[in-house]
Amino acid sequence: MDLVSAQVNWAEILSGAIVGLLIGLTGVGGGSLMTPVLVLLLGVQPLTAVGTDLWFAATTKIVASRVYHSHVLIDWPVVGRLWLGSLPAALLTLLWLSHQVKRPQVDPWVLTAIALSVGLSALMMLMRRRWAASGEDTPALSSRIKALQLTLTVIAGALLGVLVTLTSVGAGAIGATMLSYLYPQRLHPSRLIGTDIVHAVPLTLFAGIGHLWIGDVNFGLLGTLLIGSIPGVIVGSLLSTRLPATALRRMLAVILLLVSVKMLTAVMP
Repeated sequence: MDLVSAQVNWAEILSGAIVGLLIGLTGVGGGSLMTPVLVLLLGVQPLTAVGTDLWFAATTKIVASRVYHSHVLIDWPVVGRLWLGSLPAALLTLLWLSHQVKRPQVDPWVLTAIALSVGLSALMMLMRRRWAASGEDTPALSSRIKALQLTLTVIAGALLGVLVTLTSVGAGAIGATMLSYLYPQRLHPSRLIGTDIVHAVPLTLFAGIGHLWIGDVNFGLLGTLLIGSIPGVIVGSLLSTRLPATALRRMLAVILLLVSVKMLTAVMP
């Protein structure tokens, strides 16, 4: 029994290290990477994978947000607009989950939502720059979006609140793409990332606490994942300046698309 437990722990530590390395190399959010790993490779139940990954994401994003805050790379008005939508949406999603968690059909629904969210994240990783440029280069479109920025940002926050709470995916690639399209001139890349990360901190914490209340968090698993991911992020960050980040992100996006298809086929009868 001890040998089996040790093997499982090493598998979890290695999974955390690989995901941490990829986060450091590409800047891609951990949800789109960690949740599929937990479900497909480690055999974790979908809701438990979501709840555990939310705490994983919250821990890593708290550390990252301190760095961006110290460099004044956070647009707090935009963060506030996102919170107006995301936190109430997260609460409503948690209330729905709390009534569905004992039903046998909830796991296929959550697995499908994870697969679609991972696929959407991959597409947005591939298309983000093009979509942001289209919003910036088309004055008429840009002016219409600017007139509705507040409303659209709250709606974007609500969509992220539902996605993150239900799947733990979306706070990274999807959130950054939405912000780059809504604020192409206001948010330069570093400020965009900082704003997106800080918005995600209370959202992932709030959703994580909700999943803990429902009973969907495995803190033992979380601990072993963090043991591997923290050095992985450090190594990846150091290597990122020496490797072609854009090419790595594109390659990772293609892999995530394949993972999304794999998860969808697992749900289909």
